[in-house]
Amino acid sequence: MTQACHYEEELKMNSKTNFQPLQIVCLEHLTACLYAEVIQVVESRQVCWVRPLLLIQHSTGDQSVIDLRSTIDLLWSLASFRPALDTEILPFLANIFTSAPPLQSSAHARQQLNSFVQQLWQSQKNESQHNKLSSVDQS
Repeated sequence: MTQACHYEEELKMNSKTNFQPLQIVCLEHLTACLYAEVIQVVESRQVCWVRPLLLIQHSTGDQSVIDLRSTIDLLWSLASFRPALDTEILPFLANIFTSAPPLQSSAHARQQLNSFVQQLWQSQKNESQHNKLSSVDQS
């Protein structure tokens, strides 16, 4: 395991519930990464209130960066997030914070965020059902 991977794994283990307001976190699903700013952590419910910043979608040899600052806040399971590393997010943040949110594409940004959240929710729902079936089979 490389030092960077070891550091990332350590961050995941130690920082799940230690998120602070204004910290940038990442929510990953398949080839997409949602980067968001922590607004509040609700420990009692194990959820995180975040303000989406960017959605980065990777495809073969290409990536699209969608500015999500004009979209809505999310409340999502705390366990799903990981801290964003400075080296992965700073190049993108520098670009979006030097420009105003694009007004003409806010509908597109909302649609992309909605699609990402629906896919992630469905994936987590399917995984949860699979885990329940597996535990019943083992009984």
